[in-house]
Amino acid sequence: MVLRRRAAAAGAAAVVTVGFTALIALGTYAASGVPRQSGNHPGLSGGTVPAAYRPLIEKWGALCPEISAPMLAAQLYQESGFDPQAKSPAEAYGMAQFLEATWAKYGTDGNGDGKRDIWDPSDAIASAATYDCALARDVAQVPGDRQANMLAAYNAGPYAVIDNHGVPPYRETQGYVKNIQALARSFTAPSTGVVIGLSRQAAGAIYYAQTKLGTDYLWGGEGLPSQNGRFDCSGLTQAAYDSVGIKLPRVANDQWYAGEHPSRDQLRPGDLVFFATDLNDPRSIHHVGIYVGGGYMIDAPHTGAKIRYDTIDQRDYIGATRVTPDGAEALPVRGTDGSITAGQVPTGAGQAAAGASPTAPSGQGPAKS
Repeated sequence: MVLRRRAAAAGAAAVVTVGFTALIALGTYAASGVPRQSGNHPGLSGGTVPAAYRPLIEKWGALCPEISAPMLAAQLYQESGFDPQAKSPAEAYGMAQFLEATWAKYGTDGNGDGKRDIWDPSDAIASAATYDCALARDVAQVPGDRQANMLAAYNAGPYAVIDNHGVPPYRETQGYVKNIQALARSFTAPSTGVVIGLSRQAAGAIYYAQTKLGTDYLWGGEGLPSQNGRFDCSGLTQAAYDSVGIKLPRVANDQWYAGEHPSRDQLRPGDLVFFATDLNDPRSIHHVGIYVGGGYMIDAPHTGAKIRYDTIDQRDYIGATRVTPDGAEALPVRGTDGSITAGQVPTGAGQAAAGASPTAPSGQGPAKS
């Protein structure tokens, strides 16, 4: 969305349009993402977490078999967007959004400085993993998927998982488990050598974007009649995927987490491609386009330009996302006050007390204690 200038490749429109038409002629295939890595502790995908926190998440994500670095990253992103100064209306604090009472029991001195500081990322990340693993031990005898049971205990409390012999039949809890595990796939390093066919959603999103070629750019534009059908970069990608029934967040750095992250040589038409001012920090993502093949994308570049074909080979290219319905559905939607208004339980309300009641979570989620 940020104003930016990029040289358009001469003749790109004709070349890419022909290539895309030929690709469509080959047919479309069932959507699928890059498989997860095997093993209990899959690695983090590059560029998905701020570089300063990556070693901490990798270290503490291996604390127990039920968690992983991608899953821990997904929780931290869901809770705070990796903001160590986050404070929610529920009076939950720090990157991991602990209530003070829960912190008193599970707060961990992650950096060995002799203090347990709820605002310190080193301590918050260590404490989130410690809390997860404590819940995993509480429900270790429950049959079924051990990670799913742990996440259910995080949301609804261990007693609810024990009494229901697994993930309880609460819509909120089942949604939380599904969403965190789906979001974790966005943080998981992709496998190599995987060839993915063009999905119907990807083909439809590209078709939509092609119909907007030549449209004037508008900062904040979502293609509304009141905006004369104009878009900015993330408004265009949001509308393109909305045309095929996939709801994306409004801004580019949230769209980044709507699926797994193929490497440059794994790109397929329909992938979203992203650009950032700091390639080590996804929070600095400022531009997005829709990849169409051959090293080109369709994007809404900047004020004074029109929607067009551009090369993706720019110095600020940070990576790509293969959008999936599950990945998009898992994304939290944050209110201006930091609360989560869709996609997940409200910020700061996700950590259930170790002795919480087995009753179904309310709309505010179980209390932490």
